[in-house]
Amino acid sequence: MADDLGELIHLTDPPGTSGHVVSLRVLEPPSPGRNFLDCEFVVETETVKGSFPVYVASDDLDDWAEALEALEGNRFVSWLNSGRTVQFKIKTVSPGVIAVSVHDGPSSQVTVSVPLFPATGWIEDQRARLDEVRRLFSG
Repeated sequence: MADDLGELIHLTDPPGTSGHVVSLRVLEPPSPGRNFLDCEFVVETETVKGSFPVYVASDDLDDWAEALEALEGNRFVSWLNSGRTVQFKIKTVSPGVIAVSVHDGPSSQVTVSVPLFPATGWIEDQRARLDEVRRLFSG
């Protein structure tokens, strides 16, 4: 993981390709009286770098686990659909290629979409990241 608190999501192209990266960084763990993580989506391409603040609740982590199951079955996933925060979508475009989109509906109305060629085992990597982030809620 990239920093002390980690990244719930880290999707990247392999070295030597476009260099697209989409991640969801954990900025602050839950504190007493708060049942959410302070996070930010970061999208980086050759020409665009943007970040979108987002709060992730423990229920959102359960929804992300379900989304990973759907992705394993090559199904379209739309996560954080409450309308209260940034929406995240992933769809399989072809074998080895996914389309990832981050939409900041409640604030700027900006949508950034990128194709990614994730490494083999990327879903398992996301599950491991999810397990690490869940420990922040329990610990």
